[in-house]
Amino acid sequence: MFKGLGQMGDMAKMMKSAQELQQKMEQLQEDMHNMMVTGESGAGLVKATATAKGELKGLDIDPSIFNGDDKEVVEDLILAAIKDAQSRASDRAAEEMQKIQEELGLPAGMKLPF
Repeated sequence: MFKGLGQMGDMAKMMKSAQELQQKMEQLQEDMHNMMVTGESGAGLVKATATAKGELKGLDIDPSIFNGDDKEVVEDLILAAIKDAQSRASDRAAEEMQKIQEELGLPAGMKLPF
């Protein structure tokens, strides 16, 4: 299609790739609001559910951990579950970004805005 255009053909190809990347990034941003990850602590006694964007959506606490003397332990377990969910969200976002980079033939490890 762009034969004989030399660098103009390369520029058009690059612009098309940039548009594809932008469309895929926009779709990924939207999809990440629906992707859920679950972080755990205390061998599953506390579970935090978050979107791949890191937004906390739910907290499930096994009632067996409630004891007035263990307030600090419970708080620590809740924080640990939330941090685990956020870490998993970050990992999931990175995995999805890597898929897009591979589809578009971009170099591995290239940092794109998120």
